[in-house]
Amino acid sequence: MRKLLLPSIIIVAALLLVIRIFYLQVINDTFKLKSDNNAIKIKYDYPERGYIYDRNGKLLVANQASYDIMVIPRELKNIDTLEFCQLLNITKEDFIKTIAKAKIYSPRLPSVFLPQLNKSEFAAFQEKIRKFEGFYVQKRSLRDYEVDFGANVFGGITQVNEKLIAKNPYYNSGDLIGSQGVEESYEEVLRGIKGVKYIQKDKYNREIGSYKNGKYDTIAVQGEDITLTLDAELQKYGQQLMINKRGGIVAIEPKTGEILALVTAPSYDPGILVGRQRSKNYTLLYYDSIAKPLYDRGLLAEYPPGSPFKILTGLIGLQEEVVDEQTSFMCHHGFSYARGRFMKCHGFGPHQLNNGIYNSCNTYFANVYMRTINKYAKPAYAVDVWSNHVKSFGLGDFMGYDLPTGKRGNIPDSKTYKRIYPNGGWRSTTIISNSIGQGEVLMTPIQLANMMATVANEGYYYTPHMIKKIKGASIDKKFTKKHVTTIDKKYFKPMIKGLFDVYNFGTASTLRVEGIDICGKTGTAENFAKIGGKRVQLKDHSIFVAFAPKDNPKIAIAILVENGGFGATIAGPIASLMIEKYLRKKITRTDLETRVLNISLKDRYAILGGMKEASAIETTPKDPNLKKTTQKIDIAVDSTTQN
Repeated sequence: MRKLLLPSIIIVAALLLVIRIFYLQVINDTFKLKSDNNAIKIKYDYPERGYIYDRNGKLLVANQASYDIMVIPRELKNIDTLEFCQLLNITKEDFIKTIAKAKIYSPRLPSVFLPQLNKSEFAAFQEKIRKFEGFYVQKRSLRDYEVDFGANVFGGITQVNEKLIAKNPYYNSGDLIGSQGVEESYEEVLRGIKGVKYIQKDKYNREIGSYKNGKYDTIAVQGEDITLTLDAELQKYGQQLMINKRGGIVAIEPKTGEILALVTAPSYDPGILVGRQRSKNYTLLYYDSIAKPLYDRGLLAEYPPGSPFKILTGLIGLQEEVVDEQTSFMCHHGFSYARGRFMKCHGFGPHQLNNGIYNSCNTYFANVYMRTINKYAKPAYAVDVWSNHVKSFGLGDFMGYDLPTGKRGNIPDSKTYKRIYPNGGWRSTTIISNSIGQGEVLMTPIQLANMMATVANEGYYYTPHMIKKIKGASIDKKFTKKHVTTIDKKYFKPMIKGLFDVYNFGTASTLRVEGIDICGKTGTAENFAKIGGKRVQLKDHSIFVAFAPKDNPKIAIAILVENGGFGATIAGPIASLMIEKYLRKKITRTDLETRVLNISLKDRYAILGGMKEASAIETTPKDPNLKKTTQKIDIAVDSTTQN
């Protein structure tokens, strides 16, 4: 038996090799197709990308025809470079540089020489294309924006780079791909499938017909349309309210997690990043390091949440049973703790949960937090209990929404303080700033909005998302999965009563909208900038969170206006206006609307910009042979939180 084993193995292996060779050479000739590249020209037929609609069926993003000038370097012959450059309005230096780059990519494969010509530019070139052997025109489809807002939501399309081509064989040089926003997140849905045609060439490099009678040809398949959760009118209105301001607005439908508005300010018209001016316009946006129009503040900007965080402090205190609705703490315009330290407060007199919320009493919530931490013998264990409660609201981590950018914020735990205080010795008074949304706590506007959606739902949320419907497919199941917090439902009702009274008796009493029961919370966070190594105090950030109606909520919202002052000054009016716009499709508080539209913070931002420029000059090397450098400016928000 052993004598037969080795010969048997050899015979079987040889038989398998023969079968494989026969299959490759006789049955499957795809390898022959690859070997015949010199005699075959590949033409791609690019499909239209899928259209993008808002939740109400309004068309937001369509397509328009565009034409790329393609070049195959080794086929270039007797080109009148001067005429060619004049025709396309480019310099001879640009011509030489682009051809050299195309040769590096591949002498025999097509590369984009000049992208995104419009119809008139294409028509002028098409008349004389026969004179420029080695060049041809590739028709593509570019985005045609039906609105001038929502650039941060849509993203854009751009040419693939060599790194991506090497990683993903679907793409070739010159192909377009979704970048940022839903264009990137849903690229495989929106792009469709490009068609391929193989053209046979003779020994003189002339096209003589379809290769193998089109056996390997495929037709283009148009991309699928998608419907977003976005309310286009609400998004547009939000961007109008944020003119001459910086910050973010995020609105969510609590019962579904659908994002109704995602505003970042300043922003830009998405249409300026289409066509031959795209590169120039993008460069201007990219190098605006002061206003940062490409920076999505709704998803990326991390701020101490300030007073809105008191909502969680109160809920955790109730859950841990260290206080109840009647527990009272005396406030004397502040709270003394730990060796004479004093936390300022606008409140005075006894405060329970209800008036603690609507008066935003620092003293009340500092005491609740201390009791929560002091409930357990070890502060490290206690802060982990507190941290786990907070994180159950989706905070301190990436939220899993369907946009490609974001920050996780920060919810500290025992590891945080072991790192900060390696020798120990920290306790509840050391980290008391957490109670009022300062200290080490950081949140993004979308996290603040999700927190309010969770409160509106009395203890659960759905992962925020921008996709509502994909034609011919279903959305990711994770967006229909309910996330339940660690806080019992019964504790949300007294908290919601307090938030409702913020509009009735408290810090937002002047922001009421007749006939709409709004629950909300103001916040003002002190704002310090570290410029040139010095700590400089700037105007406070204005923060507001809300949901409405009180019963069966339809919208939860968070607004943050950088350097906007008190929460009820700018952010609060914006919240009331956005809520009424969504629920009623009209505005009755025209006094608030006029006030907000007339507020410009450009002067405040100009001061900050001047500080940055001065700092940059100070750090510019004196040696003229060295490149100019600009010092990075770190903006930090800390210290006390006010109403």
